[in-house]
Amino acid sequence: MHRFKLLALLMSLVLVIGLAAGCGGGSQTTGGGEEDVVKVGFLGALTGDVACYGIPGLKGLELAVEEINAKGGILGKKVVIVKEDNAGDKTEAAAITKKFISKDKVNAIIGDPCTGITIVAARIAQDNEMVLISPGACGEGAIDAGDYCFRNTLLDKMACPAVTKYLIDKGYKNFALVTAINDEYSVGLSNYFRAALKELGGNIVIEESIQRGDTNFAAQVTKIKPTNPDIIIFTGYYQEAALFMKEVRKQGMDQIFVAGDGCLGEDLYKLGGDAVEGGIVYCGFSPEQTRPEVQKFLEAYAKKFNGELADMFAAQYYDAMYIVAQAMERAGSTDPKVYKAEMAKTKDFPGVSGITTFGPDREPIKNPVFLLQVKDNSFKLLDTAEVI
Repeated sequence: MHRFKLLALLMSLVLVIGLAAGCGGGSQTTGGGEEDVVKVGFLGALTGDVACYGIPGLKGLELAVEEINAKGGILGKKVVIVKEDNAGDKTEAAAITKKFISKDKVNAIIGDPCTGITIVAARIAQDNEMVLISPGACGEGAIDAGDYCFRNTLLDKMACPAVTKYLIDKGYKNFALVTAINDEYSVGLSNYFRAALKELGGNIVIEESIQRGDTNFAAQVTKIKPTNPDIIIFTGYYQEAALFMKEVRKQGMDQIFVAGDGCLGEDLYKLGGDAVEGGIVYCGFSPEQTRPEVQKFLEAYAKKFNGELADMFAAQYYDAMYIVAQAMERAGSTDPKVYKAEMAKTKDFPGVSGITTFGPDREPIKNPVFLLQVKDNSFKLLDTAEVI
């Protein structure tokens, strides 16, 4: 008799434990595809060389989700973030993307901000009919995988002609072009600058190649020095840019550099110090804008994150979440196969990172281009350039 009571007690305990495990406690990193939540996968780096893009990006995403949930969620469902750290590694990002889809059963993936990683993740998302929107990948081919893939960042192919025209109009005529030839972002950006300079009358006096991960640039700078360019166009990332400009100063050159948003982030001037002072980085967002929606976003971000100033990556992840939410609401569904058509119809979306419209290729049309200058260990708004 006691044996049967003990058996019944054990079965009851198993049932209780099973039910508790099934409830999940609100965890944001477990799978399940629950009916009452909308799962969004955060794709980005929280450690490593490009964590300066992913960390603020996640914060922007968290702020958007908090606001959306405060207003009732999406279609009455709470939004939760499934977050993983890809450390800026393509192999890791591919594994995380597959996990988001097969195990976590997310409804959308937001990220990555880097072109090379986005290309890898977008192919997986497309093959599995999962909507992916990149809040930063601005290089060639980032979302060519297909109709489930989007991005909401200022594109290099639009920004480069605008920036080039701005520089030429300011009197700069002769340019040195430096490319990290083992990086898709840098190669694509150099292609756009090369074409824009040719079309608008700029003169490339020399081209030099580096490798991403290099630390010694003495040979390249030695070759550039006698050509005496007005401007050095550097199309790589901030790590190499900082060290490259240190070598430029070491060899007695006073030229400034111009770069894309791969050099956006406080680590540029932390690593480069005085060598990067005066350098110009273009991007699709400036916290010095006066638009009311931007100021509201900046205030909310600072309040949530201990007075921090939001950057472009925070703004674009924030906007990406709202673009996805808007598409789901319009479609009346959180199924990517259903709401992706509404994503493609996004027009004049009033984001904090600019007004966004998706063209027929799901590519964003955004204006203006913000020119930020490194000044006193910060980025200050220098000017804007209009897409031409």
